Amino acid sequence: MLWLKSFHIVMVVSWFAGLFYLPRIFVNLAMETNDAAYDRLLVMAGKLYRFVTPIMWLTLATGIWLWLAYWLPTDAWLWIKVALVAGLVGYHHVCKKLLRAFEARQNAKSHVWFRWFNEIPVIVLLVVVLLVVLKPF
Repeated sequence: MLWLKSFHIVMVVSWFAGLFYLPRIFVNLAMETNDAAYDRLLVMAGKLYRFVTPIMWLTLATGIWLWLAYWLPTDAWLWIKVALVAGLVGYHHVCKKLLRAFEARQNAKSHVWFRWFNEIPVIVLLVVVLLVVLKPF
């Protein structure tokens, strides 16, 4: 079980690296006026999204496996964590929608909006870590 936990932690860290960096690329895309630089950033964002999507699925698969192995149906902290993870999956898919808008050159959001958007996974990570470590409920 320790191997599974270790693999899950590595997948979580890797997924979050993508969730932190992809919106940062969006910030730069929203500010970019040079077509060549825009295209280069777009390639980077597309490759990053395609790279972290399977990592998201591995994170979810190992998390579900751990959940089933340690079934704790009465612990409220776990249900809150599951809800937050579901929100992160939604966030991941919103990133895909935003990437498609950049690819179509139809982004209507400012770099400031993307800077705030970039903070969402940071806050979720903080809350999830506190829930897992402290198990307050």
